[in-house]
Amino acid sequence: MTTPQAPAPHELAALRQRYRLERERRVRPDGARQYRGTDAEFGYYAADPYTASAERDPLHDTVDVAVIGGGFGGILAGARLRQRGVERIRIVEKGGDFGGTWYWNRYPGVHCDIESHVYLPLLDETGYVPEWKYSPGDEIRRHAVRIARQFTLGPDALFSTTVTSLAWDEASEMWIVTTDRGDAFRARYVVEATGTLTDPKLPGIPGIEDFTGHTFHTSRWDYAYTGGTPEGGMTGLADKRVGIVGTGATGIQVIPMLAEDAEHLYVFQRTPSTVDVRANRRTTAQDVSADSEDWARKRRENYLRIVSGEDVEQDLVADRWTASAGLLEKLHPSFRRPDDRKAFEAAYEVADAAKMNELRARVERSVTDPDTAEKLKPWYRYACKRPTFSDLYYPAFNRSNVTLVDTADTHGVERITESGVMVGGITYELDCLIFATGFSVGASSIGMGKLPVHGRGGVQLLHGWAQEGPRTLHGFTSNGFPNLIQMGPLQSAVSVNFTHVLDEQAVHAAALIAAAEAKTAVIEPSRASEDAWIALLAEDAPDHEWFHAECTPGYYNAEGRGKPNGPTAYPHGAVAFHELLERWRDESMGEVLQARSAPPADV
Repeated sequence: MTTPQAPAPHELAALRQRYRLERERRVRPDGARQYRGTDAEFGYYAADPYTASAERDPLHDTVDVAVIGGGFGGILAGARLRQRGVERIRIVEKGGDFGGTWYWNRYPGVHCDIESHVYLPLLDETGYVPEWKYSPGDEIRRHAVRIARQFTLGPDALFSTTVTSLAWDEASEMWIVTTDRGDAFRARYVVEATGTLTDPKLPGIPGIEDFTGHTFHTSRWDYAYTGGTPEGGMTGLADKRVGIVGTGATGIQVIPMLAEDAEHLYVFQRTPSTVDVRANRRTTAQDVSADSEDWARKRRENYLRIVSGEDVEQDLVADRWTASAGLLEKLHPSFRRPDDRKAFEAAYEVADAAKMNELRARVERSVTDPDTAEKLKPWYRYACKRPTFSDLYYPAFNRSNVTLVDTADTHGVERITESGVMVGGITYELDCLIFATGFSVGASSIGMGKLPVHGRGGVQLLHGWAQEGPRTLHGFTSNGFPNLIQMGPLQSAVSVNFTHVLDEQAVHAAALIAAAEAKTAVIEPSRASEDAWIALLAEDAPDHEWFHAECTPGYYNAEGRGKPNGPTAYPHGAVAFHELLERWRDESMGEVLQARSAPPADV
């Protein structure tokens, strides 16, 4: 395929103006408030359609470690703790089984968008070789269960259970963990691994509660209504007019499946995604050198180095993520100096425009109707929204039973009526309305969500962070909250392959707990160490105003209006962050280990 040439200076000026205009068509004054959670009267959107909640007696016992969350973060924490010899590990998960996001996301067409041989963790340890280059959701979910089974994480786990509070008991130096099932048990340590993509969100569209047809969220797919499986065959939609709101990563995967099976599909789009080539295929052990020692570790390290901007001799994965890494990793501040900023930005703009021209050209080649193709073209910079990949998405719009309804001029869907969806004064009559509107990013995490966490002296974490902004050391621990370890992207590292980051975090969490047990200590950083870490993040934080000024609204930039309350992530990439953590464990971990005042509890 011929890559379009880089645009000339006058073309760049026109492109800049187009990006600004398209952005303003989509920015809303309510910002992130345009969405609503799935609680109160909308709680049925978050109900578990896959597993019935079994009756059980409340627990009032004691464990070594309570892990909040049964997705890959929690499972990895449990596995790495088990390798350190920790015995009583209790995972508390609101889903009916292990898997996290992959427990909930079972919609038709669901696949991983990172190569499975680097995305699925602990492949070397479990001896598993994924069957596809990009695994379907069920393969990923089964691997999560495989890890939990191998490391014996199931017997003490609590499923269909939500933690409602954490309270530090000074006398016993333990956490009291309460849940919505009446549990009130104690844990020496708590590891929070609730992830960022668990709580579904809905658009705050007027009239959403008035629709009398069938409706659900993609993360709670209703196969009882649609029929079929994640592979398709939704016979229940053969005579149905179906509408779907949302064209992000989920919409890109599910829309072609709905197009195959619905009588008519209406796609309500505010902002088109970038959709690059997927080229999924079955793989063999020979394809990925799975007969060599540590094959998976070497492959994922190779991948992480590429997407973090590090040099490698060979690209082992060779997909569109690694091919586009030059755009993503150059946003790290280490790629420019104060004296060459303008030159950097100019070069970046040229490279970005060439990539986006390539993606817009793909739309023109794939979609036969010129008007539809124009509406599907993304007019923003490549890293403004999470890139997506599909070979089925654009051809779906060539079908006579698929209608694209562009909502940019009305800043989204105007309202929902009893019988359908209104855009531009036109009501599209529907039998079924599906929301592919994603998750409340970070809403389930301890520091950014709603869970009451009371540390020393009864101080509540949420109140302190609301006033000062998040305060951590390396993103894991906080002063005043002993033996509480958080996993996630906050003031830590980020990467497109976040399971790799989670595994490194699990290794770090397990090392902290093992060291505390060996020294009969509690884990708690000083405020001075927090200050130093936050200062380091702030000093090196990249100034992305030049970039986000032309970005379309999305959760990357708080819908185009928000700014973070304090530094949010380590700016030099995951590779550098993991090296920093390893050095700190070798040289300085003792600084967070404080002698216990209470004798160890009998657990």
